Amino acid sequence: METQPMSKARKITGWILVGLLSAFIIMTGVIKLISHEDSEPAQNFIKWGLEGKLMLIGIAELISIILFLIPKTSSLGVLLLSGYFGGAIATHLEHGISFIFPAIILLLIWIANYLRNPEMLASFRKK
Repeated sequence: METQPMSKARKITGWILVGLLSAFIIMTGVIKLISHEDSEPAQNFIKWGLEGKLMLIGIAELISIILFLIPKTSSLGVLLLSGYFGGAIATHLEHGISFIFPAIILLLIWIANYLRNPEMLASFRKK
């Protein structure tokens, strides 16, 4: 099956979304790494039963977004970020917090990667 060349607008839109999402997720990952025990993120993690996991989750977040940024590993990054944000959605639901924000971020991750890498969803198409 031949692939059609991507339009310039689609490629630019995809990269803009990737850049914005990456900046946001890098920022939240770094916040998790530099937070002290009395900080709001650390206190939230304690409330959610994730005491002592802030640094581990921050590192996982940063590794996932780096893989997402690199075109050759973007599909692995999407997979890891899907697991990460799926966990965030589940945690929010479990504790009565709105899950809309992590769900929107996850949707934007998939849209951004699809715009940048349309063959990502090729296995869903009928043959």
